[in-house]
Amino acid sequence: MISASGHSLWRRQAHASLVILKKNVLLYYLKPPVLIFGVVFPVFFFLAFKMGRNVPPGGVVPGMVAMALWFTASAIGPLVTPWERGAKTWERLISTPVSIRSILAGDVLSGFLFGSAVSVIPVILGLLLTDAHIVNLPLLVTGILAGALTFASLGVLLSSPPASSPSNIMLLSNLVRLPLLFVSGIFVPIEQMPAWAGWVAPLSPLSYAVSLIRAAYGSVPYFPVWLCFLMLFLFTTVMFAASCRFHKMYRAKGL
Repeated sequence: MISASGHSLWRRQAHASLVILKKNVLLYYLKPPVLIFGVVFPVFFFLAFKMGRNVPPGGVVPGMVAMALWFTASAIGPLVTPWERGAKTWERLISTPVSIRSILAGDVLSGFLFGSAVSVIPVILGLLLTDAHIVNLPLLVTGILAGALTFASLGVLLSSPPASSPSNIMLLSNLVRLPLLFVSGIFVPIEQMPAWAGWVAPLSPLSYAVSLIRAAYGSVPYFPVWLCFLMLFLFTTVMFAASCRFHKMYRAKGL
Protein backbone atom coordinates (compact mmCIF):
# COMPACT_ATOMS: atom_id res chain seq x y z
CA MET A 1 0.00 0.00 0.00
CA ILE A 2 1.38 3.42 -1.00
CA SER A 3 1.90 5.85 1.88
CA ALA A 4 0.70 9.45 1.80
CA SER A 5 4.25 10.73 1.29
CA GLY A 6 4.85 8.22 -1.50
CA HIS A 7 1.61 9.20 -3.20
CA SER A 8 2.54 12.89 -2.94
CA LEU A 9 5.98 12.18 -4.45
CA TRP A 10 4.40 10.28 -7.32
CA ARG A 11 2.04 13.18 -8.01
CA ARG A 12 4.92 15.68 -8.04
CA GLN A 13 6.92 13.57 -10.47
CA ALA A 14 3.88 13.06 -12.71
CA HIS A 15 3.22 16.81 -12.66
CA ALA A 16 6.85 17.42 -13.60
CA SER A 17 6.46 15.13 -16.62
CA LEU A 18 3.40 17.10 -17.74
CA VAL A 19 5.29 20.38 -17.33
CA ILE A 20 8.11 19.02 -19.51
CA LEU A 21 5.50 17.92 -22.05
CA LYS A 22 4.08 21.45 -22.15
CA LYS A 23 7.57 22.92 -22.49
CA ASN A 24 8.38 20.65 -25.42
CA VAL A 25 5.10 21.44 -27.15
CA LEU A 26 5.66 25.19 -26.89
CA LEU A 27 9.36 25.19 -27.79
CA TYR A 28 10.03 22.32 -30.17
CA TYR A 29 6.97 21.16 -32.10
CA LEU A 30 7.31 23.83 -34.79
CA LYS A 31 11.10 23.73 -35.06
CA PRO A 32 12.15 23.20 -38.71
CA PRO A 33 14.12 19.96 -38.03
CA VAL A 34 11.11 18.46 -36.27
CA LEU A 35 8.82 19.30 -39.18
CA ILE A 36 11.34 18.13 -41.78
CA PHE A 37 12.37 14.85 -40.16
CA GLY A 38 8.98 14.18 -38.63
CA VAL A 39 6.49 15.27 -41.30
CA VAL A 40 7.99 16.22 -44.67
CA PHE A 41 10.62 13.47 -44.82
CA PRO A 42 8.23 10.50 -44.49
CA VAL A 43 5.78 11.98 -47.02
CA PHE A 44 8.35 12.29 -49.78
CA PHE A 45 9.99 9.03 -48.76
CA PHE A 46 6.75 7.13 -49.19
CA LEU A 47 5.81 8.88 -52.44
CA ALA A 48 9.22 7.96 -53.87
CA PHE A 49 8.33 4.29 -53.41
CA LYS A 50 4.72 4.70 -54.49
CA MET A 51 5.37 6.43 -57.82
CA GLY A 52 5.18 4.00 -60.74
CA ARG A 53 3.89 1.10 -58.64
CA ASN A 54 0.38 -0.26 -58.93
CA VAL A 55 -0.39 -0.33 -55.22
CA PRO A 56 -4.07 -0.34 -54.15
CA PRO A 57 -5.28 2.36 -51.73
CA GLY A 58 -5.80 -0.35 -49.12
CA GLY A 59 -2.04 -0.81 -49.08
CA VAL A 60 -1.01 2.82 -49.53
CA VAL A 61 -3.06 4.44 -46.78
CA PRO A 62 -2.14 2.05 -43.89
CA GLY A 63 1.51 2.30 -44.92
CA MET A 64 1.34 6.09 -44.99
CA VAL A 65 -0.28 6.18 -41.54
CA ALA A 66 2.33 3.81 -40.11
CA MET A 67 5.24 5.72 -41.65
CA ALA A 68 3.95 9.09 -40.44
CA LEU A 69 3.55 7.62 -36.96
CA TRP A 70 7.03 6.05 -37.06
CA PHE A 71 8.90 9.21 -38.00
CA THR A 72 6.89 11.79 -36.06
CA ALA A 73 6.68 9.97 -32.72
CA SER A 74 10.40 9.14 -32.78
CA ALA A 75 11.50 12.62 -33.94
CA ILE A 76 11.04 14.57 -30.70
CA GLY A 77 13.50 12.76 -28.42
CA PRO A 78 16.55 12.89 -30.73
CA LEU A 79 16.08 16.63 -31.22
CA VAL A 80 15.00 17.94 -27.82
CA THR A 81 17.78 16.53 -25.64
CA PRO A 82 20.72 17.60 -27.88
CA TRP A 83 19.21 21.08 -28.21
CA GLU A 84 18.96 21.39 -24.46
CA ARG A 85 22.48 20.05 -23.96
CA GLY A 86 23.79 22.63 -26.44
CA ALA A 87 21.88 25.43 -24.74
CA LYS A 88 23.07 24.24 -21.29
CA THR A 89 19.47 23.90 -20.11
CA TRP A 90 19.77 20.12 -19.74
CA GLU A 91 22.12 20.51 -16.77
CA ARG A 92 19.69 22.92 -15.15
CA LEU A 93 16.84 20.48 -15.72
CA ILE A 94 18.54 17.43 -14.22
CA SER A 95 19.70 19.48 -11.21
CA THR A 96 16.09 20.08 -10.18
CA PRO A 97 14.37 17.72 -7.71
CA VAL A 98 12.89 15.75 -10.59
CA SER A 99 13.96 12.21 -11.40
CA ILE A 100 15.51 11.26 -14.72
CA ARG A 101 12.58 8.93 -15.20
CA SER A 102 10.09 11.81 -14.95
CA ILE A 103 12.11 13.98 -17.34
CA LEU A 104 12.29 11.23 -19.93
CA ALA A 105 8.61 10.38 -19.40
CA GLY A 106 7.82 13.97 -20.34
CA ASP A 107 9.85 13.57 -23.54
CA VAL A 108 8.09 10.29 -24.31
CA LEU A 109 4.71 11.96 -23.83
CA SER A 110 5.83 14.73 -26.19
CA GLY A 111 6.65 12.25 -28.94
CA PHE A 112 3.50 10.27 -28.19
CA LEU A 113 1.26 13.33 -28.54
CA PHE A 114 3.04 14.62 -31.65
CA GLY A 115 2.98 11.26 -33.42
CA SER A 116 -0.65 10.52 -32.54
CA ALA A 117 -1.80 13.95 -33.73
CA VAL A 118 0.11 13.96 -37.02
CA SER A 119 -0.93 10.39 -37.90
CA VAL A 120 -4.55 11.58 -38.01
CA ILE A 121 -3.72 13.58 -41.16
CA PRO A 122 -3.05 10.60 -43.48
CA VAL A 123 -6.06 8.82 -41.98
CA ILE A 124 -8.34 11.71 -42.96
CA LEU A 125 -6.70 12.18 -46.37
CA GLY A 126 -7.09 8.49 -47.06
CA LEU A 127 -10.79 8.66 -46.33
CA LEU A 128 -11.29 11.79 -48.45
CA LEU A 129 -9.06 11.05 -51.44
CA THR A 130 -9.11 7.25 -51.79
CA ASP A 131 -11.59 4.42 -51.50
CA ALA A 132 -9.73 2.92 -48.55
CA HIS A 133 -12.06 2.52 -45.59
CA ILE A 134 -11.64 1.67 -41.93
CA VAL A 135 -13.31 -1.56 -40.86
CA ASN A 136 -12.24 -1.49 -37.21
CA LEU A 137 -11.92 2.03 -35.80
CA PRO A 138 -11.15 0.99 -32.17
CA LEU A 139 -8.31 -1.20 -33.43
CA LEU A 140 -6.94 1.67 -35.53
CA VAL A 141 -7.05 4.11 -32.61
CA THR A 142 -5.48 1.72 -30.11
CA GLY A 143 -2.90 0.61 -32.67
CA ILE A 144 -1.86 4.21 -33.35
CA LEU A 145 -1.68 5.04 -29.64
CA ALA A 146 0.33 1.91 -28.80
CA GLY A 147 2.67 2.51 -31.73
CA ALA A 148 3.13 6.19 -30.84
CA LEU A 149 4.12 5.31 -27.28
CA THR A 150 6.62 2.70 -28.46
CA PHE A 151 8.19 4.90 -31.14
CA ALA A 152 8.42 7.85 -28.74
CA SER A 153 10.30 5.59 -26.31
CA LEU A 154 12.66 4.64 -29.13
CA GLY A 155 13.28 8.34 -29.83
CA VAL A 156 14.15 8.99 -26.20
CA LEU A 157 16.48 5.98 -26.19
CA LEU A 158 18.26 7.29 -29.29
CA SER A 159 18.78 10.64 -27.53
CA SER A 160 20.83 8.98 -24.76
CA PRO A 161 24.35 9.50 -26.18
CA PRO A 162 25.85 12.80 -24.92
CA ALA A 163 25.81 15.07 -27.97
CA SER A 164 25.32 18.82 -28.09
CA SER A 165 24.28 18.86 -31.76
CA PRO A 166 20.94 17.46 -32.97
CA SER A 167 22.55 16.53 -36.30
CA ASN A 168 24.78 13.95 -34.61
CA ILE A 169 21.85 12.27 -32.89
CA MET A 170 19.67 12.46 -36.01
CA LEU A 171 22.40 10.65 -37.95
CA LEU A 172 22.37 7.88 -35.36
CA SER A 173 18.58 7.95 -35.33
CA ASN A 174 18.30 7.42 -39.08
CA LEU A 175 20.91 4.67 -39.00
CA VAL A 176 18.52 2.82 -36.67
CA ARG A 177 15.12 3.87 -38.00
CA LEU A 178 15.69 3.35 -41.74
CA PRO A 179 16.78 -0.33 -41.57
CA LEU A 180 13.88 -1.08 -39.21
CA LEU A 181 11.58 0.70 -41.66
CA PHE A 182 12.58 -1.45 -44.64
CA VAL A 183 12.02 -4.77 -42.85
CA SER A 184 8.69 -3.75 -41.30
CA GLY A 185 6.46 -4.69 -44.24
CA ILE A 186 5.42 -1.15 -45.20
CA PHE A 187 6.76 -1.28 -48.76
CA VAL A 188 6.74 -5.04 -49.30
CA PRO A 189 4.57 -7.39 -47.20
CA ILE A 190 6.67 -9.48 -44.84
CA GLU A 191 5.37 -12.72 -46.35
CA GLN A 192 6.77 -11.63 -49.74
CA MET A 193 10.21 -10.73 -48.39
CA PRO A 194 13.28 -12.99 -48.56
CA ALA A 195 13.60 -15.56 -45.83
CA TRP A 196 16.23 -13.57 -43.94
CA ALA A 197 13.94 -10.53 -43.81
CA GLY A 198 11.21 -12.67 -42.29
CA TRP A 199 13.57 -13.45 -39.41
CA VAL A 200 14.57 -9.81 -38.97
CA ALA A 201 11.07 -8.28 -39.21
CA PRO A 202 10.02 -9.31 -35.66
CA LEU A 203 12.94 -7.26 -34.32
CA SER A 204 11.33 -4.04 -35.60
CA PRO A 205 8.58 -2.55 -33.42
CA LEU A 206 7.19 -0.94 -36.56
CA SER A 207 6.31 -4.39 -37.93
CA TYR A 208 3.71 -4.86 -35.20
CA ALA A 209 2.22 -1.38 -35.61
CA VAL A 210 1.94 -1.97 -39.37
CA SER A 211 0.10 -5.25 -38.74
CA LEU A 212 -2.37 -3.53 -36.41
CA ILE A 213 -3.03 -0.62 -38.76
CA ARG A 214 -3.48 -2.89 -41.78
CA ALA A 215 -5.84 -5.11 -39.78
CA ALA A 216 -7.88 -2.01 -38.94
CA TYR A 217 -8.23 -1.36 -42.68
CA GLY A 218 -9.43 -4.91 -43.33
CA SER A 219 -6.20 -6.69 -44.30
CA VAL A 220 -5.08 -9.93 -42.70
CA PRO A 221 -2.35 -9.05 -40.16
CA TYR A 222 0.98 -10.84 -40.43
CA PHE A 223 1.18 -11.11 -36.63
CA PRO A 224 -1.81 -11.89 -34.38
CA VAL A 225 -3.38 -8.76 -32.92
CA TRP A 226 -2.77 -9.84 -29.32
CA LEU A 227 0.90 -10.48 -30.10
CA CYS A 228 1.26 -7.03 -31.69
CA PHE A 229 0.01 -5.28 -28.56
CA LEU A 230 2.14 -7.49 -26.32
CA MET A 231 5.30 -6.84 -28.32
CA LEU A 232 4.69 -3.08 -28.48
CA PHE A 233 4.26 -3.06 -24.70
CA LEU A 234 7.49 -5.03 -24.24
CA PHE A 235 9.41 -2.78 -26.64
CA THR A 236 8.15 0.30 -24.80
CA THR A 237 9.09 -1.06 -21.39
CA VAL A 238 12.56 -2.21 -22.42
CA MET A 239 13.46 0.92 -24.39
CA PHE A 240 12.27 3.32 -21.69
CA ALA A 241 14.14 1.38 -18.99
CA ALA A 242 17.27 1.35 -21.17
CA SER A 243 17.04 5.10 -21.83
CA CYS A 244 16.77 5.80 -18.08
CA ARG A 245 19.79 3.59 -17.42
CA PHE A 246 21.92 5.20 -20.14
CA HIS A 247 21.05 8.76 -19.08
CA LYS A 248 21.91 7.96 -15.47
CA MET A 249 25.17 6.36 -16.56
CA TYR A 250 26.22 9.37 -18.65
CA ARG A 251 25.15 11.73 -15.87
CA ALA A 252 27.33 9.84 -13.38
CA LYS A 253 30.26 10.27 -15.76
CA GLY A 254 29.58 14.01 -16.03
CA LEU A 255 28.66 13.80 -19.72
